[in-house]
Amino acid sequence: MDNDKRFVTGLDVGTENVRAVIATVDKDGQVAVVGYNEGKSAGMRKGIPANLAGPAGAIDKMLGEAERMGGYDVRSAYVSINGSQLLSTRTEGMIAVGTVEHEIEGGDLDRVEDVAVSGRIPANRDVLDVVPLEYALDGQGGIKDPLGMSGARLEMRANVISALTPNCENLRKATAAADVTAQQLIPAPVAAAKAVLTDRQKENGVAVIDMGAATTSVAVYEEGDLQYVGVVPAGSNNITNDLAIVLAIDPDMAEEIKTRFVTGDFYSEKSPVIKIGKEGKNERNFDRKEVDAVVEARLDEIFSEIRKKLKAAHYDQRLPEGIILTGGGAKMRDIDLFAKKALEASVKIGTPKGLGGVSDAIEKPEYAVAAGLALFAAESSQLDAPQGKKSKKSLKSPKAPDFLKKLFSKF
Repeated sequence: MDNDKRFVTGLDVGTENVRAVIATVDKDGQVAVVGYNEGKSAGMRKGIPANLAGPAGAIDKMLGEAERMGGYDVRSAYVSINGSQLLSTRTEGMIAVGTVEHEIEGGDLDRVEDVAVSGRIPANRDVLDVVPLEYALDGQGGIKDPLGMSGARLEMRANVISALTPNCENLRKATAAADVTAQQLIPAPVAAAKAVLTDRQKENGVAVIDMGAATTSVAVYEEGDLQYVGVVPAGSNNITNDLAIVLAIDPDMAEEIKTRFVTGDFYSEKSPVIKIGKEGKNERNFDRKEVDAVVEARLDEIFSEIRKKLKAAHYDQRLPEGIILTGGGAKMRDIDLFAKKALEASVKIGTPKGLGGVSDAIEKPEYAVAAGLALFAAESSQLDAPQGKKSKKSLKSPKAPDFLKKLFSKF
């Protein structure tokens, strides 16, 4: 491997599935996928760890194949975080920086950020990101980057994304138990947005809705910045469970009906009977209208809650670039048609972009979060070294410093 290349990993820890994308980053910043895999998750409830052993075992098992494909032992990763615990808070801060001739420096930006966050975010929450929305110098607003500008008073409006500290710590512990350090926790819809959105979409106004198994999360962008994050504690698994209960069948059969026969277009011509099993042997018939009624009711609930969140954030029907759907739930046939009607906006299915290598294999909506995490990691200055886990031990050997101290003490 070229010494100029570095490895990065995106690890999407979901309630139903765990997925990983391993990529290399060259000196020009080009990202190429070299390994990927997905597997069943365990020990997660609505995006939150219910125990540590379940997620750790699922991550370790799933990563094995991705590591063999990429020829790299993953020891750190950017990790997704989800659940209704995620909170998007608007804050403001103001500091005096000196005389009117004072040029704004990096330290000034750090100070005004601290003022904007301090006391606004509860002590039991971890700040995942602080997104500056606007700066003002001596009362003049609309400034995106005041660095180098002159002024005596600096103000900032920001969007602070936070999550409950215990949940963040437990997620870090779960990945650590799989011998993987969580470099950074990133909200799932924000990671998905990184992989599927263009700069133009973010500038004009767009929302990403990531439909997972147990949660459906939304991230809104406008003027190039993350404006809002929200989560609905329901997802595609709720549809499966509803079908199992109403039709009095096991979840496996309900999942088969959902994946093979369910469609988001409830008004097109379809066969009135759904047949499961081999003809003449263990065959079961289900009324299409009954199946559609169950699915439509759950989708109505999910998208109604999403629309409430968009209204609360003042972005309902105010997104020129519309809605981009990602996640495993976005694989449902014609789900974009249902979402378009429910949200009264243009809707498209989003797949990862901006990746090379074997990226064609992960150009699927369910891989958007893992791919976005890898892209975030690629942008970070803390890139993994090309060596794997074994080399990590040699970097931490305590014997070399002690030996050198004794050697030099003789002189």
